[in-house]
Order: sequence, then structure tokens, then C-alpha cells
Amino acid sequence: MPRNPLRESLEAGRFCHMVEIVASRIAREARLLEVASKLAVTPGVVAGSITSYAGGSDGQDPLRVGTAARARGLTPSIHVTCVSKDRHQLRSMLEDIAAIGLENVFAITGDYPKGASSVFDMDSVELVALINQLRERQGKPFWIGVAVSPFKYTEPDCAYQYLKLEKKFAAGANYAITQLGFDVRKFAELRRYLDDHGVNKPVFGNVYVLGLKPAEKMSKGEPPGCWVAPELVERIREEVQAKDKGEAKRLERAARMVAILRGIGYAGAYIGGTHNAAHVRWIIERGEQLAPQWEEVAKEFTYAPKTAFYMYEKSTAPPLVPLSFRSRAINAFWHLLSPKQVREGSVLEKLVKGVIGWIDRSPSLSHSLARAEFVVKSPAFGCQECGNCVIPDLQYVCPQTCPKQLRNGPCGGTFNGQCEVIPHNNSSCGCSIYCLQKRQNL
Repeated sequence: MPRNPLRESLEAGRFCHMVEIVASRIAREARLLEVASKLAVTPGVVAGSITSYAGGSDGQDPLRVGTAARARGLTPSIHVTCVSKDRHQLRSMLEDIAAIGLENVFAITGDYPKGASSVFDMDSVELVALINQLRERQGKPFWIGVAVSPFKYTEPDCAYQYLKLEKKFAAGANYAITQLGFDVRKFAELRRYLDDHGVNKPVFGNVYVLGLKPAEKMSKGEPPGCWVAPELVERIREEVQAKDKGEAKRLERAARMVAILRGIGYAGAYIGGTHNAAHVRWIIERGEQLAPQWEEVAKEFTYAPKTAFYMYEKSTAPPLVPLSFRSRAINAFWHLLSPKQVREGSVLEKLVKGVIGWIDRSPSLSHSLARAEFVVKSPAFGCQECGNCVIPDLQYVCPQTCPKQLRNGPCGGTFNGQCEVIPHNNSSCGCSIYCLQKRQNL
């Protein structure tokens, strides 16, 4: 088995750098491989992260690009997304990755495809569990990375991102990479949360070489999960008036973020927004120079909404709305009638089974009960009569209303509790608010 500098660096606790290689549909493969060749000899770079469905757009095969990159000396990390693949196809892809001797995988749900509907058979937590199963039962030497977005500025969105990250680690993930953001307090918050909860796992901080066009798009939430404050957009707009079109400022900002991540205690920096190996080298070297001054440098990176929620600070965010009568009624139903609350073998269980069995033997009664159930569940939960109801297991939030069919909590694309695909959709991203309220009031 060839060496894996990414795993070796993380296990040894050495601060390292991974560079994102966007294998988009418009990127020429020859150009990507030229970049890989140069990154392979850049000191401090331990891997190239090969994207798949970046921003919801289909691109080149990350496995093919990753294999070619390895041939040029760069250790690849293959993005494995759940977009448009069922669990059998995902298993087959993972077996192909292992068969050619690749070890690093980045397991994500993936952005919803642009301009098309898609089927998500699994989410990121289930994907990690599948990869870990292949590792433990078949000896596949996977090293699993996952994503987390600390840049969530309402309490429900923030809490659920951290809870979901814990699920990913429990399922077998080895390390995490943050989403894109420019708020040092959020970077520090995530590291403190993991420390407080005894989660001793390495985390890469996302460092993006941010130009004006990407900044303008991200300020509008494109691609999902990325957000740039209007104040930073305006600052970049001023910087691009310089002769170098703001290049020096962009690189310096990225290098300062690398220094800050070192100081906070992150395992490494995940560098994106550039395929220029010379720029990457400069950022790494400059980040090392600035490392002793990280606390002073950190004061510059406080880009956040005015009503931002911070888990360990007094918040100016609006308080959670108290549970409605409907929600309290659902809570009562959960405690009294949910199958999860009825003890197996109890008199109540036998009584309920007897009644339901008697109803099932009568087609007319069975049909009437199903209709009555739908009349209640449709307005309450968005029921679509899928025939495989799991809402008692999901805090009474129906995953059928989620475009990605998520069952382990909201994806990183949520914004203020709203769905990345259909804003204001009654989807499982909105459930983050509901579930958090239930947890606080039960």
C-alpha cells in the first residue's frame, strides 16, 4: 500500500495543507493534472481534494482525475457524493476506489443538481457508515473525511450542524473539513464544542482565496452553504481597483487565515479558490511567518450578521419561539401512543396489536383508518403516503418533504432554517428549528 501523507500528518498531529482541485465540466483535464504535478512538489501540501458535483453541477469523474493525479505524485482525496447514486452504486464506486489503491475519501451528501430533479438514496451519515462497514468487514483501508458548517447564525442551524458532525464521527469518520466562512469566532466555537464534548478528532479549516465574483455570489448563498458578509464584499470591491486586481490582498487574507487556524488548534488548512501552485506555496509560507501573531491577526476576521448566534457568547439573535399548541399536542402523542414508547410485551402493546389486527381483517375499516390517518398527517407533517412511515423515529418530521430525503438532520446548505433547494419549503432542514425546540421543552 502506498504512503498516505494526509493520514500520516493527521495521526502525527502535524499541521498540514490540502488543496481543492475543482474537476468541473469546463476544466480541461490536462490543466488539472498540470496543477496536480506542481502541488505534488509544494512543501506542506499533503493531498489534493478532487471535487464531484461542486455547486450542484456535474463535472469530470473524480476517480479518473484522482488516479491520474496520483500518477503525478499528488495524493488524492476523492469526493464521494450521494447525488444521483443509490447505495449499490455508491458501494460499487467505493470498491473501485479501494481496488486501485486509493485511501482518502470525502463523504458528503452533495449539492442538489442544478436544473434537474435527483434521487438521494443516502445522506452523508449513512454514507460514512457504509464506508466504515467496508473498512471493518472487508479490510478496505479508507481514511474518511466529512464536512461541517460552523457558519450558521441561528441557534437551531448551529446546534444541528454540530450534532450531525458528532453522528458522522460516531459512524466512523476520521476527520472533518469546515465549510467556507470568514468568522474567527465560529472557527473557535467549533473547536471548543468538540473539546467540550470529548470529540478528539482533527479538523481542517476552509481557507478560500476569495475574488470579487465568487464573493458576490456567496453573499447571495450560492453555492449552498457558503456565505460572505456584505462588508467583506465591499472591501474586496475596493481592493480590485488596484493594479494587480486585488491579488496581493486576496493571498494575504488567505495566509492570515492559515495562521489563525494554526493558533486556534486546527489540524490543517483546506485551501480552495485557486489552482495556482505558486500562490498556494506563498500562502503556506506566509501563514507560517504570521503564526506567532495569530491573535492580533484574528481581530480582522469578524464578518458575521448583526444578530448572529454564538454558542459560547451572549447572543443578540432573537429567542426561539415557544412551542405552539400543535407541537405540544404532537409531543403528547409521542409520549402516549408512539410505538417507541410502548414497552414490548406489555399489556398495552398486546391491546394495540389486537385492535389493529382486528381492523386489518376488515378492508373497509382498514381503508377508513388509513384515510383518517392521512387527514391528520397530511397537514401536520406533509404526509405523501409513501407507505414506509418513519416519522416516529425522526421527531415527527417527514423526510419525504426534503428534496434530499435527509434522515439525519439538515444539510450544510440550510440558511436560517430554510431549504437550499426550495426556500420556505416544509422540509427536514426546517426541522432543525422544530427538533431543537422539542429537545429544549421535553
